[in-house]
Amino acid sequence: MLVFFKASESQPALAITMGIGTIMEAKNIVLIGLGKHKSKAVAEVIEGPLSAFCPGSVLQNHQNATIILDKLAASELKLYEYYIQTEQMKSKYDC
Repeated sequence: MLVFFKASESQPALAITMGIGTIMEAKNIVLIGLGKHKSKAVAEVIEGPLSAFCPGSVLQNHQNATIILDKLAASELKLYEYYIQTEQMKSKYDC
């Protein structure tokens, strides 16, 4: 039996996991990132290379992934202003 927590540590009461293949089969993906402590992971998922070191980077190849971030979670994105402008243009022309 694998043990991931020491007896003295708080253990999660609920967890949701899914394989990458199952995730990529989904019609729609929504990823929510909140807080500065998520900014490095968010930047790796969005702007990093596709890599087993960052499994979330596979979302770069998903046909319909929506990523919702607060400013702190987006703070390490190198192309932040570009993403904002692109989303504004998209919203302007969506019916």
